[in-house]
Amino acid sequence: MDIQELKAIAADIRKDIITMIAESGSGHPGGSLSAADILTVLYFHEMKVDSNNPKWEDRDRFALSKGHAAPALYAILARKGFFPRGELLKLRKIGSMLQGHPDMRGTPGIDMSTGSLGQGFSASCGMAMAAKIDKKDYRVYTLLGDGELQEGIVWEAAMFAAHYKLDNLTAIVDHNGLQIDGANEEVLSVAPITEKFKAFGWNVIETDGHCIEDIISSIDKAKQVRGNPTAIVAKTTKGKGVSFMENEADWHGKAPKGDQKLQALKELGGEA
Repeated sequence: MDIQELKAIAADIRKDIITMIAESGSGHPGGSLSAADILTVLYFHEMKVDSNNPKWEDRDRFALSKGHAAPALYAILARKGFFPRGELLKLRKIGSMLQGHPDMRGTPGIDMSTGSLGQGFSASCGMAMAAKIDKKDYRVYTLLGDGELQEGIVWEAAMFAAHYKLDNLTAIVDHNGLQIDGANEEVLSVAPITEKFKAFGWNVIETDGHCIEDIISSIDKAKQVRGNPTAIVAKTTKGKGVSFMENEADWHGKAPKGDQKLQALKELGGEA
């Protein structure tokens, strides 16, 4: 799949995010929109997954550690064929397979239930360790929010991954600078992210989290590293693609309504 095709998919994912959150009346658009390009590259360019066999033993694994960005992952999985796209309009409804945070028991294609911040990252370390023990060559990817780095469990897991030389693990930090209560630097600074991961024994790559080519290049570089896990610190914009949501912490967990939905979809290129 070429770069233009990947960009088109990412654009459609953003439209799906807006549509499903608006239909639900609740959800997290800001961090879902910022993650769309990263998830598109992972699922449509990089990872070995099979929608006809979600539990394929040799598949690559992914954990959405920033579990509140579930709408982005659901939109990706639907377009990969794990379940019908019509399910997206049932987001957060009672009885739906698509709840507010990923549930591996109820949704095809979900490798780890997440929501408690830091949990997905920790579980990813376990998956990578299991691959080493079982002498499997699948890779493990996880996506964290930058506010999530305030959790102690993240650094315990980071220490574990470096100690056991989990070079089959790539953690991507969606570094949009904002969390539910405002800017990271005002709530509780997580800087310097790159230096912290390096201090914990990780290989670190900085990249533009909205440039498809740069994301692909960074993942390719991570796969060449031996003996250390890799953290890709991806600079992103919260609410990417929707003017009134961009860089606004207020859109961390609020659904667009009426004209807001229509404006967002227009800016993203029309109906999903």
